[in-house]
Amino acid sequence: MTSSDPTTVPDPWASLHQLLTDLDAEIEEVYAARGIQGVRPRFAYPLIRLAHTGPLTIRELARSLRRSHSAISQTVAALRTEGLVTSEPGPDARTRRIDLTERGRALVPFLEAEWRATHAAVAELDAEVPHALTAAVGEVRRALERRSMRQRIGDHLVEPPG
Repeated sequence: MTSSDPTTVPDPWASLHQLLTDLDAEIEEVYAARGIQGVRPRFAYPLIRLAHTGPLTIRELARSLRRSHSAISQTVAALRTEGLVTSEPGPDARTRRIDLTERGRALVPFLEAEWRATHAAVAELDAEVPHALTAAVGEVRRALERRSMRQRIGDHLVEPPG
């Protein structure tokens, strides 16, 4: 008998999600080997940006990084927990300005070096494999511009009898 549970079918994106998780874990190992604790790869982008812009509101930071407000808000909360940023009241009662702490600022030169090294490693990987992942991502984006994921799902969606 075939299960009606659709989650028993292998997830076609599982290997991609696992690859990204594994790559992040290896970057964290680079940090740990240098005695840097409590820093995750997703922290690098906002920390580097704040070092170059000075204090920003969460909305400004999200916009500058092309990330959602919600994602940056969660990241900033984690950065604050690790003592990497502070938040002060912004120009109005609804906003907070995020700035680097001394610890956050001290990490930026290493994070910038790691950022550059990671980009070089990605270029090396792209040259080593028959189908460069960065090129494949671009191809997927162009295909989705022609027909969105929403449209594609809609074409396959069979509503349950109701």
